[in-house]
Amino acid sequence: MDVVEYGQLVIGGELVEPLGDGVIEVVSPHTEEVIGRVPHASFEDVDRAVGVARRAFDEGPWPRLSLEERIAVVTRIKDGVAARHEELARVISSENGSPYSWSVLGQALASMMVWDSAITVARGFVFEERRDGVLGKILVRREPVGVVAAVIPWNTPQFVAASKLAPALLSGCSVVLKPSPEAPLDSYVLAEICRDAGLPEGVLSVLPADRETGEYLVGHSGVDKVAFTGSVAAGKRVMEVAARNLTRVTLELGGKSAAIVLPDADVDAAVGGIGPAAWMNNGQACVAQTRILLPRERYDEFAEAFVSAVRALKVGDPLDPATQIGPLVARRQQERSFEYIRIGQEEGAKVLVGGGRPEGMERGWYVAPTLLGDVDNSMRVAREEIFGPVICLLPYGDEDEAVRIANDSEYGLSGSVWTGDVERGVDIARRVRTGTYNVNTFSLDMLGPFGGYKNSGLGREFGPEGFGEYLEHKMIHLPAGA
Repeated sequence: MDVVEYGQLVIGGELVEPLGDGVIEVVSPHTEEVIGRVPHASFEDVDRAVGVARRAFDEGPWPRLSLEERIAVVTRIKDGVAARHEELARVISSENGSPYSWSVLGQALASMMVWDSAITVARGFVFEERRDGVLGKILVRREPVGVVAAVIPWNTPQFVAASKLAPALLSGCSVVLKPSPEAPLDSYVLAEICRDAGLPEGVLSVLPADRETGEYLVGHSGVDKVAFTGSVAAGKRVMEVAARNLTRVTLELGGKSAAIVLPDADVDAAVGGIGPAAWMNNGQACVAQTRILLPRERYDEFAEAFVSAVRALKVGDPLDPATQIGPLVARRQQERSFEYIRIGQEEGAKVLVGGGRPEGMERGWYVAPTLLGDVDNSMRVAREEIFGPVICLLPYGDEDEAVRIANDSEYGLSGSVWTGDVERGVDIARRVRTGTYNVNTFSLDMLGPFGGYKNSGLGREFGPEGFGEYLEHKMIHLPAGA
């Protein structure tokens, strides 16, 4: 792949020269070679972008357009993403190692669905209503929060960007988007799509940068809201910095989700459903089902089936459409997975399959898909987010123990249950403390609220609940007779 060079930053929708001289080199996790270069945004660039966004919100046309006028622009953005989804998928796979087949479905097309769902929500959202108050009539309005700092991760950059941009733009906000230094290239494509869709000047900036610059953006006095997706540690820091200005925050953080397989579950259905939910995006997904809870009386049967499924996975070049597992995004992530595999073995877990580099792949940041068996929930591999293709199998005695194990976690983002009795599964779902749950399936519906309990986050994305995160409430008291 040729080296992609972007020498300018996107500020207010225009390509402008950066004020600093820093450069980010984007490295292929497959070849370990440089595939792109973009400017590293400086603090001065942040000041400029926030200033442009501030003026666009305070004085510009975007928040003053009608909802239907904003929907028309956002619809063109959605259509642009759809038209360029294969290009976006190729760029993302090159940046972060996502298998191309998954980048098409789980990244590019999924982001298009986010844009589309946000449009649906906006059309049905109640932005203003009259109520009978205690002292008379009141008018309750929902108004755009203002300038949004959207900080996105490297693992699902387009999907997460859409989850923040779509409701923010439809609400009338202006946005400063900060992609990660590992995966900034696709954000430039998105900026082109937004410009071609007719997004007004000043409404969107894209500032690739590291954590230090991101922290400066989050703490900027000109920012009204921060929408962040990333690790728990980084999320806590975002909340701490944002608190200095009482800036509103939405945090979508990590997970260690449990898939509970009940004794009456069908082996093929459970393995076929949980597998993609565990290995998606090379295990680099916050909602991945990384703890698989198996009934002790059928543990060996299910474990053997999972081992067979893992051995059948095709590991290789992320741009090969047949690849199911690609490389991890960076050497540090590869080393992190290897370290957790070592820790798991020291704690008493057994490597059932995988455990090292895939055979014959000496270049690239690859980790063979790994199953750790006989894991106890007290082990670090069961409690800490690994963010790689390392999955734990945990035996349990009865349903109550399974629920206790699932809930015995600092996280609460996702989960699933697999059973021959749907009502039994729904009962389990009601008992597990997590923000999103699945019965005999794994999906994420963009018309419903998504977010975490406990350390998995704060606030919600998607659906009316997530849309409302970009709006402020205003109450207007009306005179008698109004």
